[in-house]
Amino acid sequence: MALFGSDNKTVAAAKIRPTIVRTQNVAKELVNIAKSNKVNAVSLDFNILEVETYHRACELEKDDVEWEDISTQQMRELDDATSILNPLFQLKQVYEIEVFSKNQDEDLFKDFHVAVGANATKCKVYLSIKPEAKLTYFDKFDDSFLDFINKSKIRAGILINIFDEMIPSYISKVSAQLKVEKTISFEKAETVLIANAYEPTLTIDDKLIIHYDEESEVGENDKVDHSKRGFIHSVAQDDVLIEYIKPQKGKPGRNCRGEFMEPTEPEVVNEPNFTVDDTIEIVDNKDNIEYKAKESGYVTVEGGVYQIKSDMDLGTIDFKTTGSISAGVDSDVALNVKENDAQKDAIGNGMEVEVSEIDIKGNIGSNAKVTAKRATIEGQTHKEAIVKADDLTVNVHKGLALGGNVNISRLEHGRVECDVADIDQAVGGDIKAKEISIEHCGSFVKATAASTIEIKKLNGNENVFTIDPLVQDDKKDGLDETNSEISQLNESMRDIGIEIEKYQKMIKNNTASINDIKKKLIHFKKNGIKMPAAFVDKYKQFQKMTAHLETITNEYDVKKDKLSLLESTTASFQSNIFDARVINRDRWIGHNEIVFKLVDPPMQIVYTPPEGCEDQIFGLVQTEYNGLQIQALDEDDDNVVQANEDIDDDTVEEIED
Repeated sequence: MALFGSDNKTVAAAKIRPTIVRTQNVAKELVNIAKSNKVNAVSLDFNILEVETYHRACELEKDDVEWEDISTQQMRELDDATSILNPLFQLKQVYEIEVFSKNQDEDLFKDFHVAVGANATKCKVYLSIKPEAKLTYFDKFDDSFLDFINKSKIRAGILINIFDEMIPSYISKVSAQLKVEKTISFEKAETVLIANAYEPTLTIDDKLIIHYDEESEVGENDKVDHSKRGFIHSVAQDDVLIEYIKPQKGKPGRNCRGEFMEPTEPEVVNEPNFTVDDTIEIVDNKDNIEYKAKESGYVTVEGGVYQIKSDMDLGTIDFKTTGSISAGVDSDVALNVKENDAQKDAIGNGMEVEVSEIDIKGNIGSNAKVTAKRATIEGQTHKEAIVKADDLTVNVHKGLALGGNVNISRLEHGRVECDVADIDQAVGGDIKAKEISIEHCGSFVKATAASTIEIKKLNGNENVFTIDPLVQDDKKDGLDETNSEISQLNESMRDIGIEIEKYQKMIKNNTASINDIKKKLIHFKKNGIKMPAAFVDKYKQFQKMTAHLETITNEYDVKKDKLSLLESTTASFQSNIFDARVINRDRWIGHNEIVFKLVDPPMQIVYTPPEGCEDQIFGLVQTEYNGLQIQALDEDDDNVVQANEDIDDDTVEEIED
């Protein structure tokens, strides 16, 4: 807050007779003199003739105690506790000043544009120097500058010669710079502390903070999702659920006007009126009381008693009743959703649920998403629903299932991506896993596994059973990253190889002449003859070429070793493909395909078991002529028992990059 500025231009040409006055309020006195002389107050200036400082100790409402004068030195020695911060201690200054009309031509600080400002309590006062302000050195600058600052403070009602011990060092700094530079120009605004009194400590009112129910911050342009309204407030062990901030009365202060600042009494309106059970710990600290969770779960309040639970029974989860529930898979929260009407959804349209465990008696609606460590769905999933769990059991699945171990009673054209898939009945669908087991396989099923596909009963056709080492995304990403690095290495080695050939040729062509120069240099040195600079430079250039060739050759060898390692890594992606199996425990009916995908070279080998074929176990084998075939294998020892017919051109297909 600006209190006073010195950059105002004189707006009245009229002059007044110099006037001497004694006052506590210089600014008010200047206004009164200006009015009585019909001039503008900004046209007036003054000299400080005398400063008298007084103190007394009495209650504020009493006025019959005499004031005693006190020297500047005595003021600086005042004790904080017994005087400065004593509410009975009072302080004031009386100024004897000579008021006169300002002469702009004689003003030594006319180009030093400043304002005096203070913080809200006026315990810190600053001299704000404006951009383009200038100071020019002159005789007795130090005294004049101190007088300028004091006059600026007095105009603003700020006491001088107290709370301002920093001013002499600032004046000395500016004076020293002026003696060298003669003029200082302030290109940017600067702020200088010119008084620092005793800042009070604010009073703290009591406050109750519900940490577990803090609303998520929403940006100004963010769309609010009203479906996520925090039906369950999940917490982890040792989380601070509730915090009570104890009331604390502040400490007094005194500002740069000498005014005592008494702190207000704290308001106490939020004292806890609830209790907690043994699932919540109460920690009573000096400044606050913390209510901390002893275990993970969710917070409930029943009859004014806070507690943490882990299990919850719900009828449905939908927009109207609960909204989306996001407790987290590590929250130890387990839900039991009881709605089992086939015509209704237990998990409503668009709902998102994330808990540790969930048992759903009914259906999951369109665009719903369920995430858990363990999930059981006794109804069916909509084709646009997503379910993700480490351990997942679904009755009828039409959507997308992601997870570790997935068990499905009936797959109806749904999708499954997991580690191990166990399907009781598959009627269409797309399954990707490390291992796949299907009890009853209908038609139009796409099953892709890294190691094993087993069909117990084949009831349909137009199925594709594929062994693909890269069926999982992390494997595919790893191969793509390795291939990219191999490509970069090959390109780099090609460039280095060209450079090696270039330097080898240069060294070979210059070796004879360099050897001749070397002999001459040895002769010159031995006989004390000054060596020709051209010979020396040419020999040094040859040495640099030799050293560079050695460096790039070493670099080439390092890259070559790394390339070999990466190529062996690529081969490892399909190292187990010869152990992979496609097993049909039933007779083959209709048209079905068995596919083995190779990583290097990128190709796929396809075999169509003839209808009525009773061969059960199929694997990839190398033939006598180093070819690859899908063949029927013996169950006991995996020996080849029957070779397939010769593979025609349509059987081996190149895989597009």
